[in-house]
Amino acid sequence: MSEIIYTTQLPGNAHWSLEMRRGSLMRLTDIDGGANVGMLFYNPRNLLERYNAPDTLKCQHTFKLQRGNCLYSDMGRIFASIIEDDSHWHDTVCGNSNAALVEKKWGKRDYQTQRNDWLQNGYDAFLVELAKYGLGPADMAANMNWFSKVVTDDAGNIQLDTNASKPGQQVTLRFEMDTLVVLHTCPHPLDNAEHYPFKAVSIELGKADPVYDDDYCKNFRPENQRGFMNNHLYYL
Repeated sequence: MSEIIYTTQLPGNAHWSLEMRRGSLMRLTDIDGGANVGMLFYNPRNLLERYNAPDTLKCQHTFKLQRGNCLYSDMGRIFASIIEDDSHWHDTVCGNSNAALVEKKWGKRDYQTQRNDWLQNGYDAFLVELAKYGLGPADMAANMNWFSKVVTDDAGNIQLDTNASKPGQQVTLRFEMDTLVVLHTCPHPLDNAEHYPFKAVSIELGKADPVYDDDYCKNFRPENQRGFMNNHLYYL
């Protein structure tokens, strides 16, 4: 990151949102290992435009996300590119946790009795942040799960690889258009840890270098050239 402008740290069980400008960077760091960062993207100038996980995977011919991949909107534009990545495997197919799932795994605890030790779930965490922008359940799309790797067994069952993300691993996003980012640090829906995993992450924000024709993400897949062109047309 050429210039760090802002740094913060989110504990596990937290949520946050911010409008990222075109040409800015966001670096996430898994502080203790085993973190999960659920994330959604929206166009702040047209909130109907949002992250599209199926198109992101389909047009780049992949099941996982890693350095080089771009994160597409449902209008064929690119919200962000993954320009740095220590994990090499991020999930965007398994969705989000909800209150029933968290209660089944770790018991029912609420803020009124447990205060900051209560157990938040990803679905409600997203809703709290979305409400700040006039959005609600109908606006929820399939989300990213940064630092979470899922694997399949011989029967085709999907499981979370809890040893995949190590302490200090990072992923850096370069924003290719103005983007409303909504995120939480609640557990991955397939996390079967004995105790609710409070996993903190740090967030660094900065400025990106210009994108040139030989850019790694722009050339990672031929389809990404079209996505970058759609962004160019949007900003004419």
